[in-house]
Amino acid sequence: MPVITFRLHVSAEEYLRYYQGKAHSVLVVGEDGRRVKLPALKFRPFLDRTGIHGRFRLEFDRNFKFVSLSRISS
Repeated sequence: MPVITFRLHVSAEEYLRYYQGKAHSVLVVGEDGRRVKLPALKFRPFLDRTGIHGRFRLEFDRNFKFVSLSRISS
């Protein structure tokens, strides 16, 4: 299964734009340089009072459809 790893640091204030519906997707750049746009709601499980921070692993299928997103380190 194809995988992209990336780091993301979004403050709680910045994520509020997504929560309020003012922005709908997050553009991330993988450690290998690939760019992927994900729906902001995929990051909700990782949101805490400081925002979203860490290194993440995105898995997708052969058709580039979302399979899973997990935080692999803070």
